Amino acid sequence: MSRQIQSKPLNRSLGAAKAAKQDEFYTQYVDIQKEVEAYLEFDPDTFRGKVVYCNCDDPFESNFFKYFAANFNKLALKKLIATSYDGSPIAGQGSLFPEYNEGNGKRQKPKAIAVILDYVKDEDGDGAANIEDVKLFLKRNKAARIALKGDDKFPGGDFRSADCVAFLKEADIVVTNPPFSLFRVYVAQIMEYKKKLLIIGNLNAITYKEIFPLIKDNKLWMGVSIHSGDREFRVPDHYPLNAAGWRIDENGVKYIRVKGVRWYTNLDHGRRHQRLEGMTLAENLRFSKHKEIKGKAAYDRYDNYDAIEVPFTDAIPGDYDGMMGVPITFLDKYNPEQYEILGITKTWDGGACKTYSMQTQVSKDGSKSLVSKLNDGPAIKVSECPTGKTYYRVGTENFIQLYARVLIRVLTRPARGRKK
Repeated sequence: MSRQIQSKPLNRSLGAAKAAKQDEFYTQYVDIQKEVEAYLEFDPDTFRGKVVYCNCDDPFESNFFKYFAANFNKLALKKLIATSYDGSPIAGQGSLFPEYNEGNGKRQKPKAIAVILDYVKDEDGDGAANIEDVKLFLKRNKAARIALKGDDKFPGGDFRSADCVAFLKEADIVVTNPPFSLFRVYVAQIMEYKKKLLIIGNLNAITYKEIFPLIKDNKLWMGVSIHSGDREFRVPDHYPLNAAGWRIDENGVKYIRVKGVRWYTNLDHGRRHQRLEGMTLAENLRFSKHKEIKGKAAYDRYDNYDAIEVPFTDAIPGDYDGMMGVPITFLDKYNPEQYEILGITKTWDGGACKTYSMQTQVSKDGSKSLVSKLNDGPAIKVSECPTGKTYYRVGTENFIQLYARVLIRVLTRPARGRKK
């Protein structure tokens, strides 16, 4: 039972973690298990004969290592590699390194470690091969772990260091929770070496110019597990508990809840091929549960993109032939056989049909400033100045700006519309 549980209205997002360079969020075992086993349901041989590399994980603190070690034989892995890095407050402090605690504490503990498993067998003779056998094996076989050295550019255990790149070249699938502040660099490296990946990242990474083109080209997509709310991570003892929710368990271990978390992958899974069912355009305008749509004569249109605004994934009209702007959370249910991704409403993507000169931003409190923000997102012209909401004025016209939208079109229509 937890010692303390606390909720606050303020959220410690992955973006805040990135800004603070506090990247050590340890994923819960159950989250890893749920995600990985969903791929096995689609293809039982997803991990068979594969080298799995967890390259941002202290082997004896990371639940990624614990999960794959405990399920080594079930998954039929060829090899499991896990590496920690210099500067980690827990690196090398697991109880499985007794030799580093010898000499009355005078012997220095390693800063960065690699642990390599080629097999898992019944070491203790209890008739089962599990994580306890892994612990016993590693106590008996010091050669299964090595200290990692840094190089001229990166400290030991950094995923960009020479030692870690060598492991990456050997790997088939990389599975981990990479540093939030280095997500772009991390994904670029995996793609450079043409590896499969299953990693955790910020939902807003969809909008990065280094990430979205991969999604558009079907080289990267969202994983199976969808958390519309938040996800819990263990954090080091020195991290501040300034999260939307947090707890400290009976052993004094800190946990925080983080919003906007997703799995990113290029491993195929069944949900990616599930058809998104919905109503026709006319049916949505008549029957939608959303007040923003029901009863209107038509969907809103953007002023700077040749597309209609669809504010909810379940309101995508299945019979509309033109371009639509949908929330980035649409990608949780994206089926590449049903929809085509055309772009995203970000300036760097270059899909806007018009741009604006400098605009006057009118903030909620009525204050005004000259900006160019309206060009970096979908704009909707409004007939009246909205109250209690930021809007933009260009000449005598007023606009509101929406969050980034993914631009899509329907590839295949449903056989019929709304069920009677």
